[in-house]
Formats: sequence, structure tokens, C-alpha cells
Amino acid sequence: MDNSLAGKTLFITGASRGIGLAIALRAARDGANVAIAAKSSVPNPRLPGTIHTAAAAVEEAGGRALALKVDIRDESQVQAAVTQAADHFGGIDIVVNNASAIWLAGVEGTPAKRFDLMQQVNTRGTFLVTQACLPHLKRATNPHVLMLAPPPSLDPKWYAPHTAYTIAKMGMSLCVLGMSAEFAPLGIAVNALWPRTVIATAAIGMIEGVRAEQCRRPEIVADAAHALLTRPASEYSGYFALDEEVLRDEGVVDFERYAVQPGTPLLPDLFLD
Repeated sequence: MDNSLAGKTLFITGASRGIGLAIALRAARDGANVAIAAKSSVPNPRLPGTIHTAAAAVEEAGGRALALKVDIRDESQVQAAVTQAADHFGGIDIVVNNASAIWLAGVEGTPAKRFDLMQQVNTRGTFLVTQACLPHLKRATNPHVLMLAPPPSLDPKWYAPHTAYTIAKMGMSLCVLGMSAEFAPLGIAVNALWPRTVIATAAIGMIEGVRAEQCRRPEIVADAAHALLTRPASEYSGYFALDEEVLRDEGVVDFERYAVQPGTPLLPDLFLD
């Protein structure tokens, strides 16, 4: 199997920054086409990166980019963006459902609008984007769908502190369970990837007591995603992979290079024992 994404077209949600952007840049280094589907089209002083800065970075890294302003809560915007990407690049080979909303509060501290946002972006958005891309994936060679989602769990300890967020993320995981089985006859792989440690992105500001130096950089998730997305779709589907385990399978032994501050003890990510 070719371990390059050269010439492949990736549709990545939430790719204007963080893990989504890192996955886009890793694919771009192979010469991939990347549709950057995200809401940020104008600079925000609190959040770095827009679809336009991401597109420029992808092209600088050696890929072709298409910046798409899309709110994945809006079905018509999703369908229009997917059509535009497929028309522009001549198809879609890979979908990366990375976009997520996070709100780590208990029941009393979670307003209805936050509950709705997380369900609409995380679970429903993942479903809509995959659904819209499905006709194109059916025509692709080695088609993959990848969710940035944790291994499914019914352990109350992951629900008690933030029931609404956990339901929304586990909804993405359940999409993997259902879609991987449904799409198996089509030869479309559907897998999940989750970081072993907390990753230094804008979202860590939502997690109380986490400092960047206790985290790894998004590049570890990007390298693991690249490894998964180049595997044979017909042979590798329905898995809940952890970034570190994927890279160990690929022969990586030095993980310090991914640390924000090498030598500092790392924090395990949510939903992992």
C-alpha cells in the first residue's frame, strides 16, 4: 500500500487551527489536496488562524488548498461545501471529522445553548458531513473517514463531571461503530483517533488546571492520522486508535519530540484510564 497521500483529497472540518490544521499540513507535505471546512473566516484576537491562513499554510507545505467557510450545523452549508470541494478537486477520498465544541461543566452549569451547540457540532455535524461526502467516497480508491473521538465508554466517571460534553463526544464514537459496519460492504474505512495525552490547542483553556507544558503538540495526532489514512481501507476499519499506539506500530520510539516541554510529566487526555 502506498504510504503517501499525494493526489488524495481530504475534507477536514475545523481545520483552521489545532489538530485539524496539523492533519492538513501533514497531508500537504505529501502533495495532497485539502478542503479546509471551518467557521473562522476573519481573524479573532482570542483564537489564532482562519480558513485563509490555513489554506496559505497548506499551499506553502506543498499541497493544494480550498478554503470553505462552513458551519457544520447547517445542512445546506455542509452540502454546498462538499459539492464545491468535490467539483474543485475532482472528488473526495478522505473525510476527517475533527470539528468539536467543548464545555466542561456539570448539569447545573450547562446552558441549553451549550448543550445544543455540542450535540449539533460534534455528533450531528459528524453525521451530516459524512453523509454528504458518502457519494464521493463510494467512488474513491482507498476511502477513509476518521473521527477525532474517544474509545466508547459507559463508565459513569466520564459522564459525571460533564454529562453534556461526554454525550456529544461519545456520539461521534457511536458514529464510528455504526458507520464502519454499514460502510464495510462499500470498502470505506471508518475509524476513530484520540490522543493519549492532552494536546496543546486552544481548547486546553477549557480544561481547568492544564498547562501547555504538560501537553504534546498537535503534530503527534497528525502523524498518527497520516498512518491510519494510508492503511488499506478494506482491512482497517472500526478501530478506536490512540495516537501513541498507532505510531508505536509504525516503529516510532521517540515521543519526546512531540512534547511541548520535553521531560515534563504529561497529562492523560479525557476518557482514558
